Parts: sequence; structure tokens; C-alpha cells
Amino acid sequence: MMIKARAYAKINWALDILATRDNGYHELDMLMQSISLHDTLTFRKSDTLTLITDGRPDPYADKNLIIRAARLLQEETGCAEGAYIGLTKRTPAMAGLGGGSADCAAAMIALNCMWQLNLSQEKLLELGFKLGADVPFCLMGGLMRVGGLGEVLRRLPAAQSPEVLLVMPDGGLSTGAVFGEYDRTVRSMDKVDMESAQKFLLCGDYVSLGRYAQNVLTEPAMKVSAAVGQAIDAMYECGAVMARMSGSGSAVFGIFENAEAAQNAWSALNARYAFCERIRTVPSGVEMEEIL
Repeated sequence: MMIKARAYAKINWALDILATRDNGYHELDMLMQSISLHDTLTFRKSDTLTLITDGRPDPYADKNLIIRAARLLQEETGCAEGAYIGLTKRTPAMAGLGGGSADCAAAMIALNCMWQLNLSQEKLLELGFKLGADVPFCLMGGLMRVGGLGEVLRRLPAAQSPEVLLVMPDGGLSTGAVFGEYDRTVRSMDKVDMESAQKFLLCGDYVSLGRYAQNVLTEPAMKVSAAVGQAIDAMYECGAVMARMSGSGSAVFGIFENAEAAQNAWSALNARYAFCERIRTVPSGVEMEEIL
């Protein structure tokens, strides 16, 4: 048996930081949604754990969240089985799109099935949070209000998928560097009006959403890389009704009124950015298919 899984990336419609804990971790309030951009993973039973990325053995497999997830499942259940895992990457790294977390979530769901571990969703969420703050969201996917350090999830009813264009400025951004810049910055006490952002997102009013759906990491990210601000400006110049950085960057997405406007923006920006794709929102974080 082989299991094939699509690990969907995510965007942050809005991101606020409510507090910084004594241990340096940040309490967050976010509106997050799964998008059609995805990595593809295949799983086959094996005597050992092997990760092949884009057709080649992964030299850093021991540090990869996929292998770490597999080993955590083994430790938790006493499972001695292995897996041959193939990974085809499409979601860029260091982009704020949750690609590694999505791969981790896909591995947990697929191996729980293939190894017949029968772990509950609640248990997978608990274990996933040990591996990364975005993993619980990626295990569930869809549209959610996310709080705490990433472990508090509340599902929201998704509006009709808008026309979305996603670009990646050259190079990625270190999450640690962006949060570090945020912590060093003297900030206003004003907070994101997340309730208004949520209201306009749920009714699909993206013009109004653009007035409220802020990402407080954008300014720190622009201090690390001016390319983030340039990408946001480029979206607006091409007719976006709103444009935002996702997560801690560096990916930027824009919302357009219709398919023609999105295609025109893609035509204008595709030559400028190595990664430039039209995407849509999707209802889940992982899509799995068993192949006999």
C-alpha cells in the first residue's frame, strides 16, 4: 500500500502579538487559512525511516520535521515499523507559508494511518504542538482563528474563495530574525482590530478587510528585508484590493476583484518574481489518498 498526501500551505489574513512570555515565546491572535499551494508526500512501509526529497536522499533528514514527526510517533506508541517517504517540494521555505509544518502534519496523519496507530485527533494535535507552533493548524486546516502559541484553534466558516496572487521576494526570512526585530522595536499599544477583520473576512468584503487585517510582523520584516515592502507595493500597483505579508515573511499575497485582474497582475509580476502563483483557499490542511 502507498499513501499519497497533499500538504497545503497557509496564509495569515491577520496576525497580532498579544504578549511576550518570560521564556521569549509570543502569544498570538491570528486569522489563518489553508491555500492550494502544496507539497506532495508519498509513504510506503519499510524497515527503516528514509526521506527522499525531490528525488534525492535528504542530507538533513534527521532535522526535518517529517522524520522528527515519525520518530515522535514511534516513541509515543512503541511502533517499530519504518517508512520510505518521498517529498516533492513546491512551497518555498522561509516564506511564512508553513510549508515545513504542513509536511509534518501530513506525515503524522499518513503514518498514523499506515502504521495503524489509531491515535485520536486530539492526541495528534498534542504531539504536533511539540514539533512546531503551526503544526496544530496544519493538522486541521481550513479557516481558523488561532491563539496561544498556536495551539488554540477555533474553526470559522469560510467565505467563497477569492482571487489570490502569491509572490516570494528573492530569498526567505528567518522567523527568529523577524521576531527578534519585533522585540527590539518600540511599538504602539494599538492592537489589531481582529473582531472587525474576522467579520469582514467571513462575509468576503476584502476591501473592508484590508482596513483591519494587519500583520504586526510586517514592519519588522521590512527592516530585515526591504523586498517585503516592495512586493506589497507591487501588488497594489497591479490592482490588489488588499495585500499582506504572510506569517513572518517573506511571502506576500494580494487579493483581486476578479480572475481577469488576478491574471493581469500575474502577467505583470511573473517576470519580476521567481515564485509567482495564482492560488485559491482550500478547506483542509492535509488531503490523503490510499493507493493499493
